[in-house]
Amino acid sequence: MKNREKLFLSLLVAGVVISNAGVVQAGKPLKDAKVLTVTNVRKVARVTGEPLPGERLYSPNNTGADFDVYGTDLGIMWKMGAQKVGLFFGDTSGKGFEVNKNGGNGSNWRSNVVAFSSDMELDDGLKLDSMLLDEDGKAREICAGGKVNPHVYQTSIPTSAIRVGKMDCVHYMNIRDWGGKHGRWLTNFSSLYTSEDNGNTWVRREEVTFHPDSHFSQVAYARKGRWVYMIGTQSGRGDAAYLARFRGKDILDVSAYEFWNGTQKRWVRGDESAATPILRGPVGEASLMWHKKFKRWILTYQYDPNYDEAPVTSKGAILYCTAKDITDWGAPQLLYPSHYCAFLHPLKDNGDKIWFISSKWGPYNTFLMCGDLHME
Repeated sequence: MKNREKLFLSLLVAGVVISNAGVVQAGKPLKDAKVLTVTNVRKVARVTGEPLPGERLYSPNNTGADFDVYGTDLGIMWKMGAQKVGLFFGDTSGKGFEVNKNGGNGSNWRSNVVAFSSDMELDDGLKLDSMLLDEDGKAREICAGGKVNPHVYQTSIPTSAIRVGKMDCVHYMNIRDWGGKHGRWLTNFSSLYTSEDNGNTWVRREEVTFHPDSHFSQVAYARKGRWVYMIGTQSGRGDAAYLARFRGKDILDVSAYEFWNGTQKRWVRGDESAATPILRGPVGEASLMWHKKFKRWILTYQYDPNYDEAPVTSKGAILYCTAKDITDWGAPQLLYPSHYCAFLHPLKDNGDKIWFISSKWGPYNTFLMCGDLHME
């Protein structure tokens, strides 16, 4: 570990955080002088794939034999009921998948797959009840992936999902090229699929389409009161974070979206270009929650030091921020150093722990994690 990263981690342990300006300083309290922190983050269980030799984790699912899901990532969760969540996974590999350093491989490549879970007792892992299947009994692709001409259209990756009324919605990005500059993944567009039959069948909703350079090419949805809030970035891991909101009934009407302009300190309706950054980048693959018990927003995201002029770690890590006011975030802190993405469990929003699913590239699979919450 390099000296800069050792300093960063030791400061975190001591209660010192990294400011949005990239300067190490004493953590600034929020307006009510209390800050929500996460400690003792640990890996609880494997969610997908097969256990590795010597792995000592709960493993309640057999996604390979049951659904032909041997390798996958993400695990984006959204609330479907008081005791039910849906989960969107990313690029998925079938039989023949081998653990290596190159991520997905093997047969039956699907750009995304969906699972459902009613398991609320997570200390021994998150049990999947079912997945959406094709005629061969294998997990099927939902958001159409190209895969035919990789120079034009590679894959379709979910970024967040939410239920509004009786309609389930997933935001996804249509990837053209993973190798853009400054941490960009180049897209043809980003859009929505929706389901009106409890997540069984899905249709593309072209009326919500974000252009390739949109700061809402990737998003994180969360509801508070009458509003659905949407924190977004350009696709990839190099952008700052931006903010929008809308009423749930208006999710298919982009003209009704309101975008936060921090310079003017107001919401601007129907004009995405008015949005200004709410959090210094680089921010990628975010997840958002309003925590009912502590009355704080929690944002988790992927941090890549390669796209930071003043990097705070030498390697990629998952960071988190908290806020009382969604337009005014505290300084980012380290959540977990060796995985990517942290998709929060939306039903675990009223206790003393956060639960999330994260991914690890080497085994190219997903894991259930948890951390202890403290208000200090």
